[in-house]
Amino acid sequence: MASAPKIAVGNNGPYFVMHDMTALPVPNLRRASGEACATVRGVALCRCGGSKNKPFCDGSHGAIGFKGTNTADPAKNKRHAYAGKGITIFDNRGICSHAGHCTDALKSVFRMKEEPWIDPDGAKVEEIVATIRKCPSGALSYALDGAEARPPQREPMITVTADGPYAVAGGVELLRVKFGDGASQEHYTLCRCGASKNKPFCDGSHWSVEFHDPG
Repeated sequence: MASAPKIAVGNNGPYFVMHDMTALPVPNLRRASGEACATVRGVALCRCGGSKNKPFCDGSHGAIGFKGTNTADPAKNKRHAYAGKGITIFDNRGICSHAGHCTDALKSVFRMKEEPWIDPDGAKVEEIVATIRKCPSGALSYALDGAEARPPQREPMITVTADGPYAVAGGVELLRVKFGDGASQEHYTLCRCGASKNKPFCDGSHWSVEFHDPG
């Protein structure tokens, strides 16, 4: 049985999705000695936004001079707690991908242009929990009766969202990357437009650069 997939972030290059960490022989490829050439199996996914073969990498990152440097303000990477009568909502704006599931679905709790922007008593607890579970980036989480909720148990999956990031769920391991304060490692979003300041994570920049790819 193949092991769970892992994602490695290339330096100024693509994401390498490795489905099995066991090195296997490559068909029809051998060394001069006759020994088979073996490698880990996987695919390279575009993260510069320039590939003409999206979601797969076609080498465009080199041609356009893509840089994978994280230039986000580290001061924004902080999780805040909003305690209510029945639920405590945690939020880290620094890792939000601005998918809009919270502000679109539950405006009485997630209130744009208001301070504080989260009202944990603005809706029934069940409604809040259902909305937070739709957060793809892991910026939102919650606690009930003082106990932080465990992430859902899902099969590993990477979804190429329409005009947006890669939505990763199911605990796919992201190798050698530091996560944000309080961020979920069960689900997160990876930039594929190339414009995020919080690389490799999505920060919603695909909206401002009008990135287009139906996924």
